[in-house]
Amino acid sequence: MARPSLLDYPARMKLLVFGLGYSALHTAQRLQVSGARVTATVRSRAKAEGLAPAGITARVFSPDHADAAIADDIAASDAILVSVPPGESGDPVLTAFADRIAVAPNLRWIGYLSTVGVYGDHAGGWVDETTPLGAGKQRSQNRVTAEQDWLGFGAANTIAVQIFRLSGIYGPGRNQLAQLAAGTARRIVKPGQVFNRIHVADIAAVIAASLARPRPGGIYNVTDNEAAPPQDVVAFAAGLCGLEPPPEIPFEAAELSLMARSFYSESRRIRNALIREELGVTLQYPTYREGLTALRALGEGPVTSDGAQRA
Repeated sequence: MARPSLLDYPARMKLLVFGLGYSALHTAQRLQVSGARVTATVRSRAKAEGLAPAGITARVFSPDHADAAIADDIAASDAILVSVPPGESGDPVLTAFADRIAVAPNLRWIGYLSTVGVYGDHAGGWVDETTPLGAGKQRSQNRVTAEQDWLGFGAANTIAVQIFRLSGIYGPGRNQLAQLAAGTARRIVKPGQVFNRIHVADIAAVIAASLARPRPGGIYNVTDNEAAPPQDVVAFAAGLCGLEPPPEIPFEAAELSLMARSFYSESRRIRNALIREELGVTLQYPTYREGLTALRALGEGPVTSDGAQRA
């Protein structure tokens, strides 16, 4: 028998989050405002105890340990959001809990947070959800495998699994304004390089819209409307603060970690028509300009020695 939509009972929905990272936490907090009861996994007991004031029931799930109560949490859940990165041996949530998730009696929706990195490099060209995947990096290849495993699991068990491919995530405490305040902002220039971004509040809005309109096998690019060179974003943030932007640094001369350098190995422009047309989402922050302007208004960025906000 087909499982009913979460539209039938959006208030008091029981959401289980595997991996309460930055995006998942903001999403959980948004859904809590609507009445959802949230349980989430973290990697340490100390972090679990720290979530009590936020009204989130926390469990420990790590490569070395899984709280026994997670099995009961799965059985009670209406929806599951997966934000745990995969390894070369597969998705850790499916590995540990596939059998229990398959028979969860109330489960109507599973969301998997992936990345636009699954598309690989397109030399600045456009991609959408129908573009063949071409992940070049091992971590992105692992994401492709995890996506396929989750979609296959959903089809086999008649559970609506949705894949959310996120572009560069920013928001409170994680943005170019914060980098300027910390003195770590750099304008690294690689000709032709562009990235899309997405404000964490818009990620939460897309997930909330999908919960209201589950589509088995749905895949969505969760991204803003404008791919932009990273040095332009830093310059805009500096302008909001009344500062001269940091000097440009040629990519070839930049000192970067292997991880940071790998991000510059791919360039693409991401289409987001599906979240607008199918899910009815209107982005609160359609480009980095609106997002950074709002964050500056909230006090993010450099301050003067007397504690006043610059500019």
